[in-house]
Amino acid sequence: MKKISTVLVGIIFVVAGVIIGLNSFGITDINIFFDGWWTLFIIIPAINGFITDEEKMGSIIWLIIGIVLLLGCQNLISFDIIWKLTLPVILVFIGLSIMFNNNEKKDSKNTSNNEYCACFSGKTIKFDDKDFKGSEVNAIFGGITIDLTNAKIKDGAVIDATAVFGGVTILIPDDLKVEIKSTSVFGGVSDKTKNKEKKDKVTLYVNACSIFGGVDIK
Repeated sequence: MKKISTVLVGIIFVVAGVIIGLNSFGITDINIFFDGWWTLFIIIPAINGFITDEEKMGSIIWLIIGIVLLLGCQNLISFDIIWKLTLPVILVFIGLSIMFNNNEKKDSKNTSNNEYCACFSGKTIKFDDKDFKGSEVNAIFGGITIDLTNAKIKDGAVIDATAVFGGVTILIPDDLKVEIKSTSVFGGVSDKTKNKEKKDKVTLYVNACSIFGGVDIK
């Protein structure tokens, strides 16, 4: 899949170079700087991400944004309508993302019934000298910290973390291996753990959903 995206980007540059060259000699008169040409800097990376990334939701959203802006620049859609629909669309998308993310969580076999939520607040949860098999963590307009530095973590433990206009911080021991699966829209996941190339170590799986928020693992 990565080879396909590389070829796609290469073709775009070749075509642009050929057009500019032909225009320079007066053979053609093609204007590549059309109205809204700058939206290609959104659309092309989004297409590339859709091809290469395992999680495609973020790329789909950016692709839609780029196409809508391009249509607006081409006067096919009124920018007034675009601005009016921006907030409702964002709210609908957030709701759908939370719903689908929760459905995926139900399929996590190793997630325990430990559920924690910080809504318009902040909290820290410590698992000192406790067996940790997994947890579901939600930060909505708030922040929550899961401290596992002194926990007894079972191999294959799963943390389902959702950050919506908020942040989730996961503190782990240095000898723990982490595998991350994320869905991010106007947010992201930051892995600040040391010695990431660990072998034959206990593995913690983190399923992260970040919408206008962030999940930090350190």
